[in-house]
Amino acid sequence: MTGVLTENGIFVGGGGAGYGTAQELLLKYGNRHGLIAGATGTGKTVTLQVLAEAFSSAGVPVFMADVKGDLAGLAMAGSAGGKLHEPFLKRAETIGYDLSYRAFPVTFWDMFGAQGHPVRTTVSEMGPLLLARLMDLSEAQEGVLNIAFHLADSEGLALLDMADLRAMLTYVGEQADALSLRYGNVAPQTVGAIQRQLLVLENQGATAFFGEPALALSDMMAVSPEGLGRINILAADKLMASPRLYATFLLWLLSELFEELPEVGDPDRPRFVFFFDEAHLLFDDAPKALVDKVEQVARLIRSKGVGIYFITQNPADVPEDILGQLGNRVQHALRAFTAKDQKDLARAAENYRPNPRFDTESAIKEVGTGEAVTSFLEAKGVPGMVERTLVRPPMSRLGPLSPEERRAVINASPYGVKYDKPIDRDSAFEILTRRAEAAAEEAAAAEARLAEETEAAKAEKAREFQNARRFEPIKVTKTAAKTTPTARRSSSSRSDSVLETFGKSLARQAGQQIVRGVLGSLFRSR
Repeated sequence: MTGVLTENGIFVGGGGAGYGTAQELLLKYGNRHGLIAGATGTGKTVTLQVLAEAFSSAGVPVFMADVKGDLAGLAMAGSAGGKLHEPFLKRAETIGYDLSYRAFPVTFWDMFGAQGHPVRTTVSEMGPLLLARLMDLSEAQEGVLNIAFHLADSEGLALLDMADLRAMLTYVGEQADALSLRYGNVAPQTVGAIQRQLLVLENQGATAFFGEPALALSDMMAVSPEGLGRINILAADKLMASPRLYATFLLWLLSELFEELPEVGDPDRPRFVFFFDEAHLLFDDAPKALVDKVEQVARLIRSKGVGIYFITQNPADVPEDILGQLGNRVQHALRAFTAKDQKDLARAAENYRPNPRFDTESAIKEVGTGEAVTSFLEAKGVPGMVERTLVRPPMSRLGPLSPEERRAVINASPYGVKYDKPIDRDSAFEILTRRAEAAAEEAAAAEARLAEETEAAKAEKAREFQNARRFEPIKVTKTAAKTTPTARRSSSSRSDSVLETFGKSLARQAGQQIVRGVLGSLFRSR
């Protein structure tokens, strides 16, 4: 009888009559990536659980998304009294496996913080390329988003959460004319379109994902005191309602692993294993640039000791260039009811090294639940011959946990203190808000100064007007003298002599000249 680990690798399964020899996944080739495929209900989840247990037993940390909630049972030991114990015991005897039960060190994560510790990253760490993919932006919109990131970097504005990104886009819109001269057209309409896409993203729950404290990969790559690799389980049942957010998050995690981990060449075992469930969500309607990015990461990340295992219903969901890099394969049953299904089945069979004992295409159709057609890399990385395999039973509980059991695991985790409480430090939103408030205060002060200057000017003009009125010349009007009629003027009445008339005229002229001289000098001096 054998256990979960062999001398060189992981015991996956074996067979009896009609089956091949024992199948093992060599640990030294565990970073050569893999594929677990098959129709719904054919046993993919059990295979995923079995591989996670085995890698953890070998001291390799694991990350996996729990789409249906079934993988949470890894945190609890299986039971001899369970309804599946007898079938599992019979299968274990058939394949020569020593069945035992145990629990594994599990950390529960949840982007929404309900079924595990919150998973967060910052907007800056996500980057404009993945954000553009997440929001399904056009080329022009992606260009404006890149300008926003570049401007934030150049001005030292940290982009941590959605509020920061919104504030930065508003700032870009306000500076559109100046930025257009430096970077090309920045249309306010484009900025508005990005803001609307951010609103859609917020409605999908992305607000909780962006922020701090950001997830540290070292916490996922931990090993328990007993030497078991930690199994990180992301609660993805609610996340699947936002498939683009789900796929972008997993791609971001891969990118972070690629950027942070050092080169290790060909280690004797992987440093980390990443299971990408519902892999078709990553590639559905994905632009070529994104597919090329995934291919590049898959090709290069194995030199950093990371193995990627794609789980999907049909191998055709994975692009050919990536499918060719998946050396370890477990193919559960495929159904072929339509012409397309038959073509996909034939294509899947062509990806295996033939076995003269049976027809691969027929075997893929015929294997039952818990059985698979398998091929693992052998010595020197050569693909092994395809075999029909009975997958070994799991050691942990098969199925979900109760809410109380899950909460107990979360409370016992060492990461709650670090991640459960969000942090809101000074970043772009706060800095730009202070700038706007300072600008508003300065504008108000300038307006007040202008109002004061206007009032002072009005007062000065009023004083000048009053002074002008004070020195205006007084107008003198001649009033006709009233004469008193006398009884009868005689021709002998006295009249002014010529000399007196001349003297009066000369006196009047001299008086007028004196008045003009005085008043004229006053007004000229003003």
